[in-house]
Amino acid sequence: MNVTTLEKDTRSSILAAGQRIMSRKGFSAVGLTEILGEAGVPKGSFYHYFGSKDAFGEAMLATYFESYLAEMDEIFAKPGLTAAERVMLYFANWRENQGAFDCQGRCLAVKLGAEVSDLSEPMRRALKAGTSGIIARLKHAIEAGVADGSLRLAGAAGDAAATLYHQWLGASVMVKIVRTHDPFETALQSTRRMLGISGG
Repeated sequence: MNVTTLEKDTRSSILAAGQRIMSRKGFSAVGLTEILGEAGVPKGSFYHYFGSKDAFGEAMLATYFESYLAEMDEIFAKPGLTAAERVMLYFANWRENQGAFDCQGRCLAVKLGAEVSDLSEPMRRALKAGTSGIIARLKHAIEAGVADGSLRLAGAAGDAAATLYHQWLGASVMVKIVRTHDPFETALQSTRRMLGISGG
């Protein structure tokens, strides 16, 4: 293994450790020592890879959304499904993932959005870029559903995509508060109505 590969692996290990811990605890409550301990990296190594904790947070969010958007692309490219079925599969996965861990989920947009947007402009921009990518993919999937006739939409696909994302983001926060999946059930029914999808 050459130095470049080793450095990439070490950087990735630090980012992965930070994501695991911060998805549970938030950003401000986690120190660099805890992240480096989880990653198994010497304490003096952090600033070789990141200029500051904010720079680390920005890189962590960018890495998280890169993976998230790739998973969305896989769902929306699944063969043998209508576009409406792909959209509903995406939200079914959301419900499953965010309803896990005693309704605590592991979505960094849910966990860190309100906290870091007030603390760090670079991290806010990373969140904005990531969530904009999610909404853009939803818009494309909804347009595909209108085109193949698997869903019906009264307004613009972009407006529907943004509304749905905001609704599910809010539902994820409420699930954490009430510790039941009821907000997801409400979001699911609202999604079906908005997209003209019948059945369960």
